Amino acid sequence: MSDLARTDDLFFTRTGMDRGRVQGIVANSLSGMDDGELFLEWSQSESVALDDGRIKSTSFDTSQGFGLRAISGEAAGYAHGSELSEEAIRRAGQTVRAVKSGHAGTLAAPPPGTNRTLYTDANPLSQIDFQTKTKLLTDIDAYARSKDPRVRQVMASISGTWQAVEILRADGSRVGDIRPLVRLNVSIVVGDGGRMETGSSGAGGRIEYHKYFDPAQWKSQVEEALRQALVNLSSVPAPAGEMPVVLGSGWPGVMLHEAVGHGLEGDFNRKLTSAFSGLIGQRVASPGVTVVDDGTIPDRRGSITVDDEGTPSAYNVLIEDGILKGYMQDRMNARLLGMKPTGNGRRESFAHAPMPRMTNTYMLAGDKEPEEIIKSVKRGLYAVNFGGGQVDITSGKFVFSASEAYLIEDGKVGAPVKGATLIGNGPDALTKITMIGNDLKLDDGVGTCGKDGQGVPVGVGQPTLRMDGLTVGGTAA
Repeated sequence: MSDLARTDDLFFTRTGMDRGRVQGIVANSLSGMDDGELFLEWSQSESVALDDGRIKSTSFDTSQGFGLRAISGEAAGYAHGSELSEEAIRRAGQTVRAVKSGHAGTLAAPPPGTNRTLYTDANPLSQIDFQTKTKLLTDIDAYARSKDPRVRQVMASISGTWQAVEILRADGSRVGDIRPLVRLNVSIVVGDGGRMETGSSGAGGRIEYHKYFDPAQWKSQVEEALRQALVNLSSVPAPAGEMPVVLGSGWPGVMLHEAVGHGLEGDFNRKLTSAFSGLIGQRVASPGVTVVDDGTIPDRRGSITVDDEGTPSAYNVLIEDGILKGYMQDRMNARLLGMKPTGNGRRESFAHAPMPRMTNTYMLAGDKEPEEIIKSVKRGLYAVNFGGGQVDITSGKFVFSASEAYLIEDGKVGAPVKGATLIGNGPDALTKITMIGNDLKLDDGVGTCGKDGQGVPVGVGQPTLRMDGLTVGGTAA
């Protein structure tokens, strides 16, 4: 059964709504508008969490609802509700028409169709029983404690979501998508004397649970979390000052996501509030730097067959060999900028209007061996993992804390350091990239991006990079 047939069953057969009448309500509601859509959603989500050998929390939730949007020029009317009925949608249609204000709109063409499917439509929540999930978490706890006597606390969780959406437009076009999402997280606290440190690891994607019940998979997450914790247990205070910084491959791409990616979203650039506004065709990064946003990678956490406006996801080149090529667009901002939608119109749920958001954002590989990059640094910092960070979209200024980092001395990786923060400016930092590794890696599937109060799953990645002249904030006296 196709995704559209399955979503038709959820939203029409089971609710008693007539698809033809609903389609007529959408057409009437959006008559004279520039664009808009009805977004239908049905989702299940669950989470089981263990802390210190005991199940700390469990949750299971089922939600359903719709969001109806009408767009006239730069104005958008949005109404949503948790009642899936023709009458509720009709009332929403009367509300959103307030943005028309006499404007005789020309309805935008619908997105192109696609037969592509990037992930399974199986519901992971129904495949493994609760007892098996709790046993997985208790096995993780026992395994972590067996690996090292310094383990003081183990926290682990497994979560999953199964989301079905259908998008209907005024011209009668519609698309359905069924999206699974699972995630496993492990966090370990180790102690030696009075000192305690933490390490964490996780993995996930648009796949079924079965992968993470394989002992080889969950044990690797435990071992990585424990490794990080023990590294931090032996860390020394981080130095401070301006120095070369080598960023590791994979998850450190979160800095690229935050410091650069958000500045390349279409709404910020339409409003001229991004540091990258008006710079298409100009050099914004060092030669060799190519940044893409790719929502088409099968099974990845940030991938989507279609976005939340119905546009198929795409491989979008944002920066090519240092030259800015384009922005990530939803339909409204693309139309107002005279550009094409890029499949980046995303929303957290039916209760939120879509906006330009990233999918899987990463930098392509270069030609340097990672060992060569490290050997090129006489004194600097090697940042392998990051925790939290902040960025100002307008100025591009950022601050990121490294959760795992090392000194580099005379071309060799030295002692681990604690308390290192990277301080800089996103557009400026792109021009300070002097070496790009050949070891592109994507993260393990744990990213969630926040914007305007909405969270969506994303992916990040990059190869090993050398950046010169970054400011490092440290804790060394």
